[in-house]
Amino acid sequence: MNTKIYYTLTDESPFLATQSLLPIVSAFAKTADIDVETKNISLPGRILAAFADTLPAGTTFAGKPVTDDLAFLGKLTLEPDANIIKLPNISASVPQLKAAIAELQKNGYALPDYPDAPLNDEEKAIRARYDKVKGSAVNPVLRQGNSDRRAPNAVKNYARNNPHSNGVWNESVKTYVASMQADDFYGNEKSITMAEADSFKIEFVDEAGAVTELRAAKSLLKGEIIDATVMRMASLEKFIANAMAEAKAKGLLFSVHLKATMMKVSDPVLFGAFVRVFFKDVFTKYADLFKELGIDANNGLGDLFKRLEGNAKEAEVKAAIDAALAAGPDLAMVDSAKGVTNLHVPSDVIIDASMPAMIRNSGCMWNKEGKLQEVVACIPDRCYAGIYDETIEFCKQNGAFDPKTMGTVPNVGLMAQGAEEYGSHDKTFVAKGKGVIRAVNSKGEVLLQQEVAAGDIFRMCQAKDAPVRDWVKLAVTRARLSNTPAIFWLDPERAHDREIQKKVEAYLPEHDLKGLDIKIMSPRKAIVETMKRAKAGLDTIGVTGNVMRDYLTDLFPILEVGTSAKMLSIVPLMAGGGLYETGAGGSAPKQVQQFLAENYLRWDSLGEYFALVPAFEQVALKDGNKKAKVLADTLDAANGKILEFNRTPARKIGELDNRGSHFYLALYWAQALAAQKDDAELAGKFAPIAAALSAKETEIVAALAAEQGKPADIGGYYIPKAELLKKWMRPVEAFNAIIDNI
Repeated sequence: MNTKIYYTLTDESPFLATQSLLPIVSAFAKTADIDVETKNISLPGRILAAFADTLPAGTTFAGKPVTDDLAFLGKLTLEPDANIIKLPNISASVPQLKAAIAELQKNGYALPDYPDAPLNDEEKAIRARYDKVKGSAVNPVLRQGNSDRRAPNAVKNYARNNPHSNGVWNESVKTYVASMQADDFYGNEKSITMAEADSFKIEFVDEAGAVTELRAAKSLLKGEIIDATVMRMASLEKFIANAMAEAKAKGLLFSVHLKATMMKVSDPVLFGAFVRVFFKDVFTKYADLFKELGIDANNGLGDLFKRLEGNAKEAEVKAAIDAALAAGPDLAMVDSAKGVTNLHVPSDVIIDASMPAMIRNSGCMWNKEGKLQEVVACIPDRCYAGIYDETIEFCKQNGAFDPKTMGTVPNVGLMAQGAEEYGSHDKTFVAKGKGVIRAVNSKGEVLLQQEVAAGDIFRMCQAKDAPVRDWVKLAVTRARLSNTPAIFWLDPERAHDREIQKKVEAYLPEHDLKGLDIKIMSPRKAIVETMKRAKAGLDTIGVTGNVMRDYLTDLFPILEVGTSAKMLSIVPLMAGGGLYETGAGGSAPKQVQQFLAENYLRWDSLGEYFALVPAFEQVALKDGNKKAKVLADTLDAANGKILEFNRTPARKIGELDNRGSHFYLALYWAQALAAQKDDAELAGKFAPIAAALSAKETEIVAALAAEQGKPADIGGYYIPKAELLKKWMRPVEAFNAIIDNI
């Protein structure tokens, strides 16, 4: 019986790349009796799964019956033999969700529209189904283990020998981070640890004492940490207005850095506040029109312009928006040439990608003239803003980091079983009026509560005890294996972190700490210490919570190796299996745009190459499959050659793209298999394959290059056509024939 590795089908450029890479991987894997089975967790796939019971019998998607593949994989993560390769997927904002729904409807799927303001129980039920698909819907399901993420040695060594550029920094740089000083999530947080197992429900109590249940009771485990906090909208709006005035006075770009994908309820509302305040006069003057058109500031300027199209007042409103842009501070741009601002789409500017890119660019972002300009970086909530504030100040005082000499910063991240998934699930609410939102246990006792006014954002999160214990164990294990100092980033001023720290201090003595350097430091102190060490060429393991894991595993890799797409991301599942995550999808939309215009895909599949190595190693370890170990070792050697000979995609046409990189992976992997001495059968199998690929190298690479420079119609953004995908992603028959006949 063949072993299975499950390979996820996702969205955008990672999905395009899969069409070229997966046939290679599957062909090589089957020689070791390993089946690579696909599971579709793409945005359209998840939408259809949410409405599977309403679709006609026999409905198919991507050539297969509609099934809930995410649920399947979620159950699989609880099995000891789970072996999953997880590619980046869309964490959908409302505009992305609506666009995917429209494309599915266009393709004949009988789906209801997304109800912006549900008017009855039926529409509320439809909205509830769609809301389960929004935001970071995949990660809490699959991440049933904590994160071990680091730059592979081959990547780090390549970056040292072929350094990217980090912009010049000095004390004259005016860029700074602006954050609230009160009434944010950080300042209002309350946290407790459950002494016994119980349950809790969430209620809103208005000024008259009327109680509305916001979320039905769900269980809590003994030792589980729960938090409750609130962002006060009135204070947020004052902060935004003050930050705008400062940016205008200092001649700096005004920018906002949020995460409206992972924080699917809270951050779109924060984003909407920035849109409303920046264009306050416009929203006031045209309030009735905007209500009539269903315009929601939370969806950004892009959605506003779409809803205005064809309206009698379209030109008038656009003129008012232009006037507001002229009167306000210069606004950071996503695409200067197309006039796409920082406030167009909530999912366009994601903090973990946008802040490192700004830091690499000497603290600058693009202005409307397409030139770099220094910035006021607005990160309203202080929970994690301090790490960017300290990074900017460190660079001002010490200059830019040098990739040739700087140390590396691996990360051990707490994320198992939905730990710290702020805003990703059903515990975030926008207050409908003045009163109290509270968490109540099974006895009716109030566990936590926050006073709220209309528009305030209430959120809770949980962290179970077992994942925290496992996180501590993983941190100690990584520190021991790599002989590297480790720092737990925990803030004594934060209620949640104080509860976590109690557990860390209790669980660390359970391990042999002899000879290890393990500290607990506040995030501000931890990042300064880590940067000092990195500047001196020393390595430091960051042991962090879920959100900061996301932020740091973009920040340091982008400074160290120029990208976070080349990281090795292993999630040892608590049940014993493995989840191997690949790449970073922040640039995926722009890459698709380039592909459609130029038939050039710059997605770098190196993350997939690296993830496959431990996946094969897991098969070897658990099944005693010696051929799988040979596949792992030879793939590792091929990855080294990919980097050594710079066979990763470049950025523009005329150079090697994603498909060319895949050819070289196949060539180097086949050559390594043919040359190895551990398995004569595999060596004999791959010797003629390596010879054939080598003989046709010039022909195949030239044919792939010849495809570039012309538009590539794939039949849809969210639902590309299979025949068109094959046409564009596997365009060279000479290459296909060799792979398909393995």
